[in-house]
Amino acid sequence: MTSFNIKAVQTELQNKKPRAILKSALESFENIAISFSGAEDVVLIDMAVNIRKDIQVFSLDTGRLHPETYRFIEKVRKHYKINIELLSPDRENLDLFVKEKGLFSFYQDGHQQCCGIRKVEPLKRKLSHLDAWITGQRKDQSLDTRQDIPEVQIDSAFSTEEKTLIKFNPLLNWSSTQVWDHIEAYQVPYNELHEKGFISIGCEPCTRAVLPNQHERAGRWWWESGNKKECGLHAGNTSK
Repeated sequence: MTSFNIKAVQTELQNKKPRAILKSALESFENIAISFSGAEDVVLIDMAVNIRKDIQVFSLDTGRLHPETYRFIEKVRKHYKINIELLSPDRENLDLFVKEKGLFSFYQDGHQQCCGIRKVEPLKRKLSHLDAWITGQRKDQSLDTRQDIPEVQIDSAFSTEEKTLIKFNPLLNWSSTQVWDHIEAYQVPYNELHEKGFISIGCEPCTRAVLPNQHERAGRWWWESGNKKECGLHAGNTSK
C-alpha cells in the first residue's frame, strides 16, 4: 500500500459515481476485499470484476441464513467465476452461547450478542488481514445511522493501534431503485427472496418480508424498538 491521504481522497471521491470510487479503491489497495451479502454487494462485484479480475470477495455464513441465500451465494460464485470465502463463527464461542441461551435468545435479549458471535467476530478476524474493504452501504438504508458516512473512511470500529483499516462505500448515494435498475440492465444475479417481499435480508429468524411502503429495514429485528438497527458490522455508524 502506498501512502494514503484519507482527507484528500475523501474530497476527491465525494459525490463520485460508484465505478469511480471502486476504481480508486482497487487501484489504491492490493489487499482489499468486497463484503458480500445482498443486492448492493453483487452490483459491486459486477462492477469490480471489470476493473480487476482477482478481487477478493467474502461472505458471513452465520449458520442461520435462509436456504435461498445459500443458493444465491453459489449462483454469484458461478456467474462471475470467482471464489467467495465463507466466514464462520468461532465454534467454541457459538457452542457455549447456544448451550447457555438457546437458539432464539435474541427475541428476549436483543440481537447484539448473537450478531456479535455470528457476524462481528468472524468479520473482525477477516478484516485483521486486510488493508481495506468495500461495502454496499447506502444512505437511504437508514436515516438514523447512515446519513453522515462518507464515500471512504477510516473504519474506527475495526482499526487497531497497529493498523488503520480503510472502508469504501461506493454505493453510498445510490437509491434502491438505482441498484435494481443496474441489476435489471446487466442481468445481475439476485436473491430469490426479493420476489417474496424481502428487501433487506439477514438471518432467517431475524428477517421478514415488508409491507408496501414500509422502509426496507423494517423487516430486520422487527421485534425491537428504535430505528438504529445495525448488527455491529458498521458499528461506527452508531457511535455518536
